[in-house]
Amino acid sequence: MSVTAAEVKQRVATAKVSKNRWKLFRTNIDLYVLLIPGLLFLLLFKYTPMYGIIIAFMDFNIFDGFTGSKWVGLAQFAKLIHSDEFLQVFMNTLLISLYKLVLLFPVPIIIALLLNEVRRSWFKRTVQTIIFLPHFLSWVIISGLFITILSPSGGLVNNVIQYFGGTPISFFLDNDFFRSVIVFTAGWKESGWNTIIFIAAIAGIEQEQYEAASIDGAGRIRQMLNITLPGIIPTIILILVLRLGYLLEAGTEQILTMYNSVVYQSGDVIGTFVYRQGLGQQDYSFSTAVGLFNSVIGFLLIVLGNELSKKVVKRSIW
Repeated sequence: MSVTAAEVKQRVATAKVSKNRWKLFRTNIDLYVLLIPGLLFLLLFKYTPMYGIIIAFMDFNIFDGFTGSKWVGLAQFAKLIHSDEFLQVFMNTLLISLYKLVLLFPVPIIIALLLNEVRRSWFKRTVQTIIFLPHFLSWVIISGLFITILSPSGGLVNNVIQYFGGTPISFFLDNDFFRSVIVFTAGWKESGWNTIIFIAAIAGIEQEQYEAASIDGAGRIRQMLNITLPGIIPTIILILVLRLGYLLEAGTEQILTMYNSVVYQSGDVIGTFVYRQGLGQQDYSFSTAVGLFNSVIGFLLIVLGNELSKKVVKRSIW
C-alpha cells in the first residue's frame, strides 16, 4: 500500500508536535509536580463527594445506607416539580439573584473606574481600605450589625424615619422589605472586594494608550470611556459568565443568618430550602434532588452565557 506525500507530511508534523509536547513537559516538570496537590484536592473534595448524587434517586435512609435504601428513580424530581413550596422558593431565588446581578454587578466596575482617576495615592489607599474591610466580616456579625441598625425599636434608620414623622418599619419581618435588605447588605459587604479584580485589570492596560489619547486632546472622561472601560471588557465578561453559574445560589449563608419563618414567602431560597428539608426534616433524598437540580441549572447557565458572549461580543472563557 503506497503512502502519499501528504500523509508522510502529516505524520512528520504529528511526530514533531508530540516531541515538542514531551520536551515541554520535561522542561517544566517541576511546575507539573506543583500541580499535584491541587489536583488531589479537587479529586478528594470536589469529585469524590459527587458519588452522593445517587441519593437523589433513592428513598435514602441514613440507617440503611446506600446499599439498604430503596431506589425510586426520578420520583424525587417529580415531587420537586409538583411541589408548590418549591415553586415559591425557586422564584425567590431567581428574583434575589437577578436583583443582585443587575443592581450590584456594575457597582465594583464603577468604583474601580473612579478610583483609577484619583491622583492622590493616600486618598485612594484610604478609600480602598475602607470599602474592602466589610468583606472580612462574617455574615453573623453583619447580620447582628444590621439587625441593630434597622431595629424598629431604637434602630438608627427607624429613628430617622420617626424624626420625619414616619412609622417604624420591621425590615427583617416585612416581606416587602426583606429582599431589599438582602441585596443592600450583600452589596455593602462584597462590592469593595470585587473592585480588586477590576482594579487589577485596569493596571494591566498599557499606559502608552493614555499618553497618546492625551496628546490627541482626549480628556479624563473620554479616556475612561474609550480606553479604560474597553480594556477591562474581557474581565467583565469573564466575571459575568461565572456569576451566571451562581444565579441560583442567591447567598444561602447570608439569608440563613437573617431570615425567619415570617419572611419565608420572600426570602426562602433553594439553599435554605435544602437546609430545612435535609437537616430539619431529614428528607435527604429530596434535598439532594433539589441541590442536583440547582447544580445542573448553574452549569447550563455558564455554558449558555459563554456561548452568548462568544456570539455577541466575540469574547468567551473557552
